[in-house]
Amino acid sequence: MTLLAIETSCDETSAAVVRQGRVLSNVVSSQIQLHAAYGGVVPELAAREHLRNLLPVTRTALAEARLDAGHLDAVAATRGPGLPSALRVGFGAAQALAFVLGKPLFGVHHHEAHLYSPWIAGEPPTADFAAMQDSVSLIVSGGHTLLVHVHGLLEHRVLGSTIDDAAGECFDKTAKMIGLPYPGGPAMDRLAGPGNPMAFAFPRPLLNEPNDDFSFSGLKTAVRYFLRDHPDVLGDDRLLPDLCASVQGAIVEVLVTKTLRAAERLGVACVTASGGVTCNRALRRELAAGCAQRNLTLRLAETRFCTDNAAMIGILAEQLLSRGSPPTSLDDEIDAGWRLNQRGAPQTSSHALYSSSDL
Repeated sequence: MTLLAIETSCDETSAAVVRQGRVLSNVVSSQIQLHAAYGGVVPELAAREHLRNLLPVTRTALAEARLDAGHLDAVAATRGPGLPSALRVGFGAAQALAFVLGKPLFGVHHHEAHLYSPWIAGEPPTADFAAMQDSVSLIVSGGHTLLVHVHGLLEHRVLGSTIDDAAGECFDKTAKMIGLPYPGGPAMDRLAGPGNPMAFAFPRPLLNEPNDDFSFSGLKTAVRYFLRDHPDVLGDDRLLPDLCASVQGAIVEVLVTKTLRAAERLGVACVTASGGVTCNRALRRELAAGCAQRNLTLRLAETRFCTDNAAMIGILAEQLLSRGSPPTSLDDEIDAGWRLNQRGAPQTSSHALYSSSDL
């Protein structure tokens, strides 16, 4: 079974070829430089770049896999969630290719693909689903923060989600206030390296609430007021790393604490993390330390599969196909607001469902 996957949910154009759990190619074209001048992703510009880049990226992916379109058994693409104008480019192209080839199409949920990306590893990258355990999974990206209980492959339920700003949004927006270049999250991570995360006290929203939801808008507001009252910090090369480390420390503490708390409550032995913010070094370090203290297995998505990529789309689509999931209709539309809902076996734990809008 050989499958071509396409990902255009935001500002990366990606195409990948997968076969029996193995990633034969994974090509990603980033638009960071284009959007940097605007301090964030401009949807119309993103769509235009996808239109410009999709064909050469797809051709390169097929060439690296040493295949042509005639060798494909199926086509997959991100159907949602994401920017509507960006999604339409990749999903529409996949629909057209599936129609021309007479092959099935699979519209894939972007977050569900992230959910299983920690199990893609090695060189060449291969899905290691045989090692999958009952786990709590943190998905943390620019626009979404989710905590999910994964019972097994294609069996999961959402525990909690962001109720306002996601962790990635908080990173980017506070970095912009501080004057760091876009994308703000990686810039803050670099500058926070030598800083003291305890230098300035910032709130940890919902940290002690009995739920699995996340909220970072209050932290963003606290940083704004801090900068208003302490403008001199921005001009001090000694204090600026401390400021970045303190903001980052607040975000990371919330993510790590709530993830580990859910893992202990549910009695799982494994924690996973994925999504673009999982590239953050402090988050990876604190998750590793917390899991080690609790004798939990930690599975972090490799950094190349944390950011948006078509390989994870193809790997998930291949699993859907092999398990008899019906293909997506060629007449279906994108679903920019598609929520990650329960899939597979029902929850058997007696613990309450604490999530908000994603259930």
